[in-house]
Amino acid sequence: MMPSRSTPPPVRVGQHVLHFEHRTLVMGVLNVTPDSFSDGGKYGAVQDVVDAALRMVDQGADVIDVGGESTRPGAPVVPDNVEMARVVPVIEALVKRGVPCISIDTRKASVAAAALQAGAGMINDVTAMTHDPGMVALAARSGAAVVLMHMRGDPGTMQQGIIQYDDVVEDVSRYLEAAAERVERGGVLRSQVLLDPGFGFGKTVQHNLALTVGLERLCRSGRAVVWGPSRKSTLGLLSGGRPPQERVLATAACCVLAAERGAHIMRVHDVDEVRQALAVLDAARGAYVG
Repeated sequence: MMPSRSTPPPVRVGQHVLHFEHRTLVMGVLNVTPDSFSDGGKYGAVQDVVDAALRMVDQGADVIDVGGESTRPGAPVVPDNVEMARVVPVIEALVKRGVPCISIDTRKASVAAAALQAGAGMINDVTAMTHDPGMVALAARSGAAVVLMHMRGDPGTMQQGIIQYDDVVEDVSRYLEAAAERVERGGVLRSQVLLDPGFGFGKTVQHNLALTVGLERLCRSGRAVVWGPSRKSTLGLLSGGRPPQERVLATAACCVLAAERGAHIMRVHDVDEVRQALAVLDAARGAYVG
């Protein structure tokens, strides 16, 4: 028997609306950074980045997530002005090319504000809007959709020391539900809040696996759930030590498992392959229910 899947309300991203009734959505990762763990430095000129994004849209990406600061383990903080200079021209160019649904991956309110002004409609914050006290007010004022992610510590420290949870599924779920309530009290509409358990962010391999199979707990919150395992080190270890670019099949398998357990949006580098894998699951789910 296929697990039941909750359907959260539609999420508005700028002038576009994301619906979750019929299929699992895909968010394409567009890193405009020199040091990202998987594709850092791959894209140089703005046109190269835009071309990469348009390929992802053609392959079935519903959202393009633009990031100008790496959040890999041990990553340094990037100055606001540098991060803005990386992402704003790209977002402006994507808008001109008709990309309807753009997210800014940042933990800084100044960068998010510049990205929203340029045409982004979603803020993806790996700190669940705790890093910058101005982020919640910005999201409330702008009406942007927000992705709140769970992370132990910050990118510089998240994998250091002994990583422990009483119950990783319950702990992460409670943290994110509290974070959602916090930003909603700050004026963000409940229907605009998405949750991300933070696969690989301050978790061991066993924690990541437990979150994968336990996603139904978080999905009971009634909010859309984003899942981002793409090319992560856990998948490298599970697939025999493969480097990031060779973790595509492992990523697709992890996304199918997560979608089967109720996750709504997959944040990935390899849009085409993941979209194909999800199409089989979505078709099977549709056949099962009717």
